[in-house]
Formats: sequence, C-alpha cells, structure tokens
Amino acid sequence: MIHKNFRCNCPITSALDIVGDKWSLVIIKQMLLQDCLTFKDFSESTEAIAPNILSARLKTLEKLKFIEKKKIPQNKKTNIYVLTENGLSLTPIIVELAMWSDHNLRPIHEKMDLHPILDAMNQNKMEVINRLQKEYKIKTATL
Repeated sequence: MIHKNFRCNCPITSALDIVGDKWSLVIIKQMLLQDCLTFKDFSESTEAIAPNILSARLKTLEKLKFIEKKKIPQNKKTNIYVLTENGLSLTPIIVELAMWSDHNLRPIHEKMDLHPILDAMNQNKMEVINRLQKEYKIKTATL
C-alpha cells in the first residue's frame, strides 16, 4: 500500500493530491480515448510529455493501481500499459472535464478540437461513459 502525504482530510483535495498534477489525467485520457498503450505512443502524442516526466507518471499510476504494465505477447521486450478498474473509474471525470472545457474554454480557445465524446453528450451521459469503458475493456481484453 502506498502511503501518500495528503494535504488535508478533504476528499476533493485528497483526490487532487493523487490525480491533480499536470499529466496524470492526460495519460489516462490518452489510454481511454486515443489507444495509447506503449511509452512510444505517449511520447509521440500531441501533448508531448517529456520522457522523464512520462516515465515518473507511469510508475506512479502503476503504484497507485490505476494502470497495469504488461508485455505484448508477440514482443516480450515492449511494455504496454492498460487501465485497471481504478483507472477506468476516472472515465466520468474525463467526460465531465471535456464538457466543462467545451462550455467554458471554447470562447477563449477557438482552435480547440471538438472531441467525438462531446457530440455524444447530447445523448445520455452515463450511456457514453459506460460505452467508453466497455469499448476499452474489449480493446484491451486480449492484451
């Protein structure tokens, strides 16, 4: 069990102590929505996470059991990273951040992409969250 120094006993602040850094939710989002599996996938993404920071965040997310490191069956040298149930449980937060950003930041960030999940938000939000989680599990089931 990891013992983390939490700033206080507030559940929101405590959650931010774990996933409130600049990169953790980006990595989770990349895994969930952009099919990032390998270190190379993450490092070649448009977010351009520095290799040392990426390595540190992947290790932390693994220690916290948000992700699991595995080997590709066909290539035992390459590590892949897969979301655990804990990691997948962050899906509603990713969806809410996308919706909040679209509503509040689009006026000041005109070049922001319209993410496909935002189109689906006009439907049932929980349906979209459940679909994203199910699709991820299907994609990664054989890894």
